[in-house]
Amino acid sequence: MEKPYPFKKGKAMSVLERIDNAYLLMENGLIRDFGPMSACPDRADKVIRAKGSFVLPCWNDSHTHIVFPATREGEFIDKINGLTYEEIAEKGGGILNSAKKMALAEEGVLLDAALKRVEEMISYGTGAIEIKSGYGLNFESEMKMLRVIRELKYQVPIPIKSTFLGAHALPVRYKKDREAFIKNITDYMLPHIYRESLADYVDVFCDKGFFTVDETDRILQRAAEFGLIPKIHANELDYSGGIQVGVKNNALSVDHLEYTGDEEIEVLKNSNTVPTLLPSTAFYLKLKYAPARKMIDAGLGIALASDYNPGSSPSGSMPFVISLASIYMGMLPEESINAATINSAYAMGLENETGSISVGKAANVIITKPMDSLALIPYHFSKNPVERVVIKGKIFSQ
Repeated sequence: MEKPYPFKKGKAMSVLERIDNAYLLMENGLIRDFGPMSACPDRADKVIRAKGSFVLPCWNDSHTHIVFPATREGEFIDKINGLTYEEIAEKGGGILNSAKKMALAEEGVLLDAALKRVEEMISYGTGAIEIKSGYGLNFESEMKMLRVIRELKYQVPIPIKSTFLGAHALPVRYKKDREAFIKNITDYMLPHIYRESLADYVDVFCDKGFFTVDETDRILQRAAEFGLIPKIHANELDYSGGIQVGVKNNALSVDHLEYTGDEEIEVLKNSNTVPTLLPSTAFYLKLKYAPARKMIDAGLGIALASDYNPGSSPSGSMPFVISLASIYMGMLPEESINAATINSAYAMGLENETGSISVGKAANVIITKPMDSLALIPYHFSKNPVERVVIKGKIFSQ
């Protein structure tokens, strides 16, 4: 059998391999075999029938912020009243708002709330999640978040990846001394994270009004000394140079990318960095959408993620993300599904464990509600298409 592909690019994104009237054999939490029913072995202890349904690999959500202390519905009202994301941030809202509450939050409370969010996400078919810190903005709160994410890894049945996002915003106390905050990250936080094995990746919000290309480069260079691979926020609010500095530092992914032009596409084409698009953020903040169609037509591979967070994307529904990708970014259903499965698995370094129905990978699959076409997943933008979720070969929900 062929070795599973790492992720799909360009025209290959529109190809979704399919077997009609098929069987899938799962043993000890792994996929052991699959093929046409005519070749189905008579060895199953338990049978799950899925007549009229599609069986797909679980979604992989490669960009979230689901460890947070409180929702921010007050800022939702601000948005209705016409304030922009940047205006809300300037008056102490946004990330700084969450940081104030994070300082007071107990780890147990944060963990319980995050566990409920993970359970909700799994019910929509998500089978792996990347979670970022970034609502701490000081040593104590950032480490608190990372400890909660580490505990989640032990308590949930799906893979969790942890990302240190200390450079999410500039704290108020450092407004007049950016250099001191950068040094706090590079000389104090990063060494501690390394010693305590608290993160898999590092992130920087390299964008207009946040961190510059030079600051981002310094943080990523220092993080590389501790084996932390970048997954960075870039080009959400403007052409920031974030894509270029991410590729320069061998980022696994560069995320958001609403502002992506020919230069950025060319840089990505000559790299192993996967562009990750977050259309629910553009939807919620009324931003322009990333040029997914142009990127795919140029030969790039796209990943999709929810950006689940309390301020700019308060939803972990990957089916809704897939709908937005088709409706607003011109992605075919097959492209969106590949972007939310194998490509988003690659964006977490999990392409050898999940993201496709392949022998030896985790038996994490979705059984859809009966439907005639996969196009019905993005078509019914408000419906959950999932009837059952199977995690490690066992039904999680139905």
